[in-house]
Amino acid sequence: MHGIQLQENKHRHENSMKYHFHEVYQIIYVLENEGEITFNDQTHTFGKNTLAFITPHSPHAVLSESKMTVLVVEFDFEKLDIGMQKLLQHETLDHTKIEHLSLLEARDVRQLLRRMLYEQNQGGPINIIASKIYLAELLLLLLRKKEDTEVKYADALRAERLKQYIDTNYFEKMDSDVLSQKLDISSRHVHTIFKKHFGITPIRYLKEVRLESAKVLLKETNKDIAAICFEVGFDAISTFYRSFTNYTNLSPNKYRLKHKNYH
Repeated sequence: MHGIQLQENKHRHENSMKYHFHEVYQIIYVLENEGEITFNDQTHTFGKNTLAFITPHSPHAVLSESKMTVLVVEFDFEKLDIGMQKLLQHETLDHTKIEHLSLLEARDVRQLLRRMLYEQNQGGPINIIASKIYLAELLLLLLRKKEDTEVKYADALRAERLKQYIDTNYFEKMDSDVLSQKLDISSRHVHTIFKKHFGITPIRYLKEVRLESAKVLLKETNKDIAAICFEVGFDAISTFYRSFTNYTNLSPNKYRLKHKNYH
């Protein structure tokens, strides 16, 4: 198939593959049961929704105590189109690695492998082209998986940074536009990533931080309620009273009488 070959292998204990290497690339996807794969002196569990990307001349070994069934795609760099060669030169695909796939990613991989198997069985010129297209999609999936991971990590850092900013600056004038400017991303994105990581919107979190600070001041100081209201970041006393009462089921006055600790 012009440098691309797909086959099914069954690994049992008696025919487990010892350390070996290939002249070509391999993508190994587990269809059934599980085993282990070893490369770079590290052994990894190799089971359902797991994929191994093996670069040429990379020693590896596959072991299974049960009957592990895998689909193996082999492809020769020299026989691929220039565009696919450029994909393989990306830093994400320049080393042997194992990928743990999400359910959606695993579904997409299985679908691509089924299509490649069908095209291979047909064997015509158009089928060869189709196989190359599906292989390119498979490589893109692996490339984008890394990009998605990097995006998720970056979003986690942004959310944490925003939380720290709110924790230390809650008393300042702050709204969705201010928060989005701090991260240099849209207000909608700020809302999405913060809620994803902390289960609450940033504006709701800001209000709760202000109210928790107000609770401390009411318990531990004799400051006027109006002064506390503005100190923690509220612009209007009526808004503060309403928010505090909804949050604690007590008005600020009643909360102070119930919890005051100052002398």
